[in-house]
Amino acid sequence: MPRSVNSVASRARRKKILKQAKGYFGRRKNVWTIAKNAVEKAMSYAYRDRKNNKRNFRSLWISRINAAARLNGMSYSQFMYKIKSNKIDLNRKVLADLAMNNPDAFNAIVKKIK
Repeated sequence: MPRSVNSVASRARRKKILKQAKGYFGRRKNVWTIAKNAVEKAMSYAYRDRKNNKRNFRSLWISRINAAARLNGMSYSQFMYKIKSNKIDLNRKVLADLAMNNPDAFNAIVKKIK
């Protein structure tokens, strides 16, 4: 019995990877083995950095809240403790946005918890 190779599927698989490698530099965009490795590496970085992105934003929000809280004579940890104990249900993203774009509202929150 002759050997059967599914050329259609193989070509489709390669085309899919080469399409993902579009825009890469040099042979990374058009040589199958190099493009395959480059795309695989890029996918793993993308997966990892979707998680890191959340961490980075949280630390940015914390530093913004800390700066605004210190302008009002309070440390970040004291501020967050009093926010929680006064049952003010605002997350760090909203608090950081208020601290940056609406300092009057942030000062009002600080006055309320003091």
